[in-house]
Amino acid sequence: MGIGVSLVLIAVGAALAFAVHVTTNGFNVNTIGFILLGVGIFGAALSIVFWSSWGGSGRVSRRVVTTEENGP
Repeated sequence: MGIGVSLVLIAVGAALAFAVHVTTNGFNVNTIGFILLGVGIFGAALSIVFWSSWGGSGRVSRRVVTTEENGP
């Protein structure tokens, strides 16, 4: 799951959890919203962790080894 999908899940989950008020028997839309919100936050955190581990810290370290020969 990418960061874009996570942001969509967070937006839909927040809308269902906080903006929608529906009364039904056996099915709670607000609970589904909180579940989607949690999954979206978890997916975004996981994406950021993997993104930073693949991208590195931005520094490039190079090691140059030279040899000099003092021949006859």
